[in-house]
Amino acid sequence: MSKKAVAPMIGDQMIARRVLVHAPDVVFLKGIIDAHEGLAQVFAERGGELTIAAPVAQIRALDGLLAELRNEISGMQVLADD
Repeated sequence: MSKKAVAPMIGDQMIARRVLVHAPDVVFLKGIIDAHEGLAQVFAERGGELTIAAPVAQIRALDGLLAELRNEISGMQVLADD
C-alpha cells in the first residue's frame, strides 16, 4: 500500500507560506528553519514543494528569513497566498 502525501492542517493562530525549492535544497532549508528554534515547522508534501507554518506572532521573522534564503537558494520561490 502506497501512502499519499497530505497537506498539513494549520490552526487559526498559525500562518503558512508555500515554498518551492529544488529537491536537493530541502534539507538545507529545513536545517536553517530548524536552527531558528520555535520560528516555524517545515512540511514536505513532495519533492521540493514545502509548506512552512509559523505562529502569527512570527510572521515578520519568517518572511524576513525567507527573503534572505531566496538569496542563498537558487530557484527558490515563495508562492502567493491562495
